[in-house]
Amino acid sequence: MNEDKAIIEAALFVSGEPLLIGQLSNLVKGKNVHFLIHELIEEYSNRGGSLEIKEIDGKYVMQVKPEFATRVKSMAPKELRSTVLRTLAIIAYHQPLTVANLVNRRGAAAYDHVMELEESGLISAIPQGRTRLLHTTHRFAEYFNLDTTDPMAIKKKIIELAREQKMGLDKWLGKQGIGVSPMYESLMDLCGILDYQVINPYGPEDIDRSRLEELGVLVISKGYQERVGNYFDGRIIEVSAVTFNDLTNSINMLAEYGSKMRIRGSLEYISNLKDEYIEKTYSIRIKTTPQTEMISRMVNELRLGISAEGVNIAPDYGTGSKGEEIGKGADILIPTHKNAELDVVKRICQRYDALIDGLKKISN
Repeated sequence: MNEDKAIIEAALFVSGEPLLIGQLSNLVKGKNVHFLIHELIEEYSNRGGSLEIKEIDGKYVMQVKPEFATRVKSMAPKELRSTVLRTLAIIAYHQPLTVANLVNRRGAAAYDHVMELEESGLISAIPQGRTRLLHTTHRFAEYFNLDTTDPMAIKKKIIELAREQKMGLDKWLGKQGIGVSPMYESLMDLCGILDYQVINPYGPEDIDRSRLEELGVLVISKGYQERVGNYFDGRIIEVSAVTFNDLTNSINMLAEYGSKMRIRGSLEYISNLKDEYIEKTYSIRIKTTPQTEMISRMVNELRLGISAEGVNIAPDYGTGSKGEEIGKGADILIPTHKNAELDVVKRICQRYDALIDGLKKISN
């Protein structure tokens, strides 16, 4: 068999559905596809095997011959309905999962879905007390063309399925709630997000796990994803509000959950506010020496000069994440979380006011 004919045969095999002559022509451009297909049809007919290539309504398909189809029907994978597929996704993503927990997430229809999925061999249900514990099986891996039953590989596959269905993972898994840490509650208002829960997710011993399970999205401070991800399996969005640019980026990250009109207004407001603060620095000629990356970003956004001999500026938190001393001997201290406003816009303004006022005092 020549290469072009082999490519057409492979295409018919992997497709599993009728293909137009144009689709096949794209694979072997400039060739007589009609001639090659009819050669294949004749070859398969002469073999006397269980497969055949047929022309149906101007399309070509490779299929099992009718006399064999009924014998192997039970072995063929069934097409899962979208509702059953979503139930399977929840089981696969959260396994091991009890039937009771699944029903809480998907409703009473989940009982029928579990029965259908068990019959298909895609899940197993092991008795546990008054309920049953659900797991995916080797058949699940085969069905989705996975070469492993590793839970992380399965989770990755579920994320791919969610994207193929053009749905966010939170919606795909039936979880709609948005949780936000107290420091970023005001960010919800800037985005026009009305339905959210304020929750402190940073210490798992202090939080209500049942509340977290109902959330599909968690909005937290940048740098905490690895810590929170140990006990939260939804979408984590890391935000920041050190500078106006940070705040703009954070709003854009949450845009899919908010009000377009509210977001547009907030972005315009923040842009104007940023310009006002930059204008306040026009009369400042002295240079600065930022002690931390946070202060450097503030200084850069305000377009202030930097020099090793400049005014020493530091945050007021005292010690860094590694226990190092921060701020000793600084000329200007910038308020951080423990002394800053909760409102994100006021927080940035408070820090910029402290920086600009301090520089102006030193200049005078």
